[in-house]
Amino acid sequence: MTDIAPATPADEADWLRLWSAYLRFYKTHLPDGVSRATWRRILDERHPFRCFIARAPDGGPAIGFALHWPHASSWCAVGDMYLEDLYVDAAVRGRGVGRALIEAVIDAARAEKMDRVYWHTGEDNATARRLYDRVAGDHDGHVRYRIEF
Repeated sequence: MTDIAPATPADEADWLRLWSAYLRFYKTHLPDGVSRATWRRILDERHPFRCFIARAPDGGPAIGFALHWPHASSWCAVGDMYLEDLYVDAAVRGRGVGRALIEAVIDAARAEKMDRVYWHTGEDNATARRLYDRVAGDHDGHVRYRIEF
């Protein structure tokens, strides 16, 4: 069993530790200022970012997070909940933590009467894709494009 709760100011060190591991997993680096700005947005009630933190039931350190946010969509009446970042500590993968985090995001979207939840992952992220295929069925075939400035 995993305890899932919205992030609080007390979760900052745990989130930063997990966030750093997440960035290493994707072989990328962000300036500290970007990570700190993301954390501030998570805690800012005026900003749409939200974050669930997963903990083992013993109340130990955080073992995962799900950063998500609602937004309007031209493809549905109310809007979408975007699961932007999901990470589970490597030591506890395969124990249902990722599924519990996704289900928490789905429950939040339902509570807000959103129309859908969506996310994406790397084509080569086979472990995550096995979970995602079980939770959502096969992917919808979309390919992401991005232009950076």
